Amino acid sequence: MMQSFRGGFGRGKKGRFQGIAFGQRKFTRMAGNMRKIGYLRVSTKKQRHDRQTHVLKRLCDELHVETASAASTDRPVYDKVVRKLRSGDELIILDIDRAYRNTRDALNEFHMLSMRGVRMRVINFPIDPNSDEGYYSFVMQSARAELERRMLSRRTKEGLEAARARGKVLGRPRKLNNRQIKEARKRLRTTQTTITALAEEMKVGRGTLSHALNHTA
Repeated sequence: MMQSFRGGFGRGKKGRFQGIAFGQRKFTRMAGNMRKIGYLRVSTKKQRHDRQTHVLKRLCDELHVETASAASTDRPVYDKVVRKLRSGDELIILDIDRAYRNTRDALNEFHMLSMRGVRMRVINFPIDPNSDEGYYSFVMQSARAELERRMLSRRTKEGLEAARARGKVLGRPRKLNNRQIKEARKRLRTTQTTITALAEEMKVGRGTLSHALNHTA
């Protein structure tokens, strides 16, 4: 899902191209013609991102919001945004982990944009990643974001395993209890009713009833 926001920003007068090189990362900028394109990824449609979009909208000519999980490799909105970037443009993101899955992803995208003459700006990152010192900090910050995500995932898995060991039933609550399933089996065996009719009477879907009958002892 994509949401686009456009603001009325002045362009100024056309300027000259200026090339700035930092090691192997070369940036070409044309003063006055630089477009500022914002990108934000949110995990779910329900996730509130009003504050984040407010911050980015003030700084961008365009803002594109994508609904995708952090681990998803499918990011059509991001891919579309990157394809339309031109030399001299600036890609603005809020946080590294709000745009990229892991350290490798962040660094690959940074280098790809750099070679195309596109600058990257990370709002919640105090150092310009396009400088030599900023690039080093960008690498460290990317690695730290990935480490935090991995640690959170590990703690979540450990918590689920501990809950299972205590006998806790995880997942959504069952729509049918054992007594209802037993009664449904009896009626299907002793009457002319069908699964469809019985499911309607029990106010559940036909698939739900069929699954319960087949997977409950």
